[in-house]
Amino acid sequence: MVRRILGLTTGRIAVGILTVMALLAVLGPLVAPQDPLATSDHTLAGFSGSHWLGTDYLGRDVLSRLLDGSRVSVLSSLEVAVTALVVGAVPGILSVYLGRAFEWVTLRLVDTLVALPFLLFAVAVIALLGNGLTQAMLVTGVLVSPLFYRVSRAATLSVARSQYVEAAVISGASIGWIVRRHVWAKVLPAIAVAFAQTVGVGFVIVSSLTFLGIGVQPPEPTWGGLLASDLGYLGQRPWAPTVPALLITATVWAGNLLADAIRDVSGEAGRALIDARRARPNRLDKTDPAPAGGTR
Repeated sequence: MVRRILGLTTGRIAVGILTVMALLAVLGPLVAPQDPLATSDHTLAGFSGSHWLGTDYLGRDVLSRLLDGSRVSVLSSLEVAVTALVVGAVPGILSVYLGRAFEWVTLRLVDTLVALPFLLFAVAVIALLGNGLTQAMLVTGVLVSPLFYRVSRAATLSVARSQYVEAAVISGASIGWIVRRHVWAKVLPAIAVAFAQTVGVGFVIVSSLTFLGIGVQPPEPTWGGLLASDLGYLGQRPWAPTVPALLITATVWAGNLLADAIRDVSGEAGRALIDARRARPNRLDKTDPAPAGGTR
């Protein structure tokens, strides 16, 4: 599947952008040119050789804060996606095989989670458990998990009706063996699409919470926090919000592009795409002009 994704232009763009963001998360704090928490008297300074993106209202280097905050922003969005995957996909698959009672309970829980406004609920949980980004992301991941539940349940239902799965059930195979051997490979593409989309959604959620100052302890830098602080000084530095806004937008856009690419290369659509690419050279060969001085 990876080769198919990289065969698409959108897939290459998405993978390239997400790779850059991953490198920023890993190496950003290490390559920051200055201490992101160090203040100075040069407040709200413009571009210069010592401060490539200027300084903020406390004289801190903006580039260093962007690089240092990339790890929190990226890892928090992944935390949302992984939590939603585990909480949603596993019950979604098992709801097809564990009987009506388990199915009814999980469906009612999913309906309840869908009805809750995740941002307000995350704020309420943080107020109870303390201001921490980990708590906020775990709660948000649980609230986003209905997407994975519905996707994995729908994909499992389509597989469960197939003859080879019914034959495995009749022969006495365990539920775990059926899921590992037959179901998981068929459900994985749909879950991968949902995961890529959730990474983008998680990034929006993380940026929204940190923009409001929720889940982080000042002066810890995050992209959302930098965007919020820059908006307060547009008169002095009107260009300042551009860089964190572009980073957030590019990451969300790349997640959606990757989801589209996975959807395009998986299942029937993927096989149709491969068949079309294989047929294209044959059509070109048939339409080649006849060589000069001869007939075809």
